Amino acid sequence: MSDELDIDAVRADVHALAAMTRDSAGPGERAAAEWAAQRLLEAGATGVVTEPYRARATNSWSFAGHSAAGLLAQLIGGVRGAALALAALTSLERDVSGRAPWRRRSVGGARGANAVGSIVAAVQTRRTVVLVAHLDAARTGVAWHPAVTAFGSARRLRTRRADPVMGLQGIGLAASAAGALAGRLPGARRLRRVGAALNLAAIALNLDIARSPTVPGANDNATGVAVALDLARQLAAAPLDHTDVLIALVGSEESGMGGFDALVRAREADLDPARSFVLGLDTLGCGTPILAASEGALATHHYAAADLDLVDAGARRAGQQPPQRWRIAAWTDPLLALTRRIPAASLLSIGPGHYPHYHHPSDLPEHVDWDSVAACARIAEGTLREFDARQG
Repeated sequence: MSDELDIDAVRADVHALAAMTRDSAGPGERAAAEWAAQRLLEAGATGVVTEPYRARATNSWSFAGHSAAGLLAQLIGGVRGAALALAALTSLERDVSGRAPWRRRSVGGARGANAVGSIVAAVQTRRTVVLVAHLDAARTGVAWHPAVTAFGSARRLRTRRADPVMGLQGIGLAASAAGALAGRLPGARRLRRVGAALNLAAIALNLDIARSPTVPGANDNATGVAVALDLARQLAAAPLDHTDVLIALVGSEESGMGGFDALVRAREADLDPARSFVLGLDTLGCGTPILAASEGALATHHYAAADLDLVDAGARRAGQQPPQRWRIAAWTDPLLALTRRIPAASLLSIGPGHYPHYHHPSDLPEHVDWDSVAACARIAEGTLREFDARQG
């Protein structure tokens, strides 16, 4: 790539996106997709389209419903109650990992839109990279108060591991199952109390999120979209030799990765795992670039060592330190590729053991660490170049 990062253009795009209410699978997201498609055209991408899809406007109703099933399981009791609680726990894990949650398939949900464009290889196409960043912004809520998100930061810095964000909800369902089976055994009442308390707390917190407004989302994830747009500009000026790059600016990540799910399903035949790589850009302005070595809101899903090593090599190619490797607490869009066995990596950044202003109304452009954004952009550029060089 011949051009350098245009950090002023990145800043301007972050400001423009943060001024929009980018509600998942809602009118704001659809407007953002139209805006992003126009910016892709201006960057020089080809085949630019906005692609409608259906997904959930929020996953919080679904999450609350799973915990309600845990309460019902305790009322039923016995083997049937335990089976219901365990089924709810299994369903919740499938939901938060994006593996075809039942509500998306059976109900369809609200209307969202993705903005998609391509940069075709200069010489001969041998491989495809999907560069994905989500357009939508999260809803806030008591669960995302800065005092809550910062709790445990020192431990996370030491271990580079964030506990699953829905771990306590999962424990509540597991306690409901154990309490239902335990009957009148010693300790059964305590199990049921723990299960009831955690399930009730999960219901209350999720209903609060479902009814809360959408945040500006400057860092999460206007930064990722803006960097993807600038990379599209650089690629259009100097395409990779053997790699087509699909720029996927997708919706509904915050509500369960619905936009990227729709995109992957539509292109499943073209995304041969032997010839494809997915690179995610998410929340780039926190301070320290990181790679998700693993992620998951409940179970842990590990990225392949070879794919993480590719990003490390890309960072060195770009003159950057390889990003730290973390176990992150929730999900990013590349998790969908991972569960479909498509090679993938997710590039993010972290602050002092947490994401400052995460899912909070204070996620504004003035709180973005632009040096961090620039470092992540260079790592992403280097990764694309390294991937292409390995195809020669």
